[in-house]
Amino acid sequence: MDDKQRRLLGDVARTARLRLGLTQSEVAERVMLQTGVYGRIERGGMTPSVNSLRRICTTLDLSSDELLCLSAPSIEKVKVRSKAPPPAVGEDPELSRIIHLLQDWPSERLALLRKLLGAADSVL
Repeated sequence: MDDKQRRLLGDVARTARLRLGLTQSEVAERVMLQTGVYGRIERGGMTPSVNSLRRICTTLDLSSDELLCLSAPSIEKVKVRSKAPPPAVGEDPELSRIIHLLQDWPSERLALLRKLLGAADSVL
């Protein structure tokens, strides 16, 4: 993989990560890489192994063709989500972040999530 391809892969990964509202550290943890290593991948300074590439695709909800710039990402995947605003005074930061992530979800997905949360709550 040449420098240009690595930079393109890094740009696609960064855009997808921001779209999901994740930090580099969060993606690195899910992909089982050190944060600095994942950061180098996003900056185009490093080519991920095949196994890491697969985990990056899964984590960022991308096909390998999209990540490797062999096909255009679907339009829903292009939108970059803005950073979550700071939580209100007394509000749990995690709750604030979850609310921010769910703002663009369609009502059908929100209804399904509510049912899943209700089921999980009854088990706990």
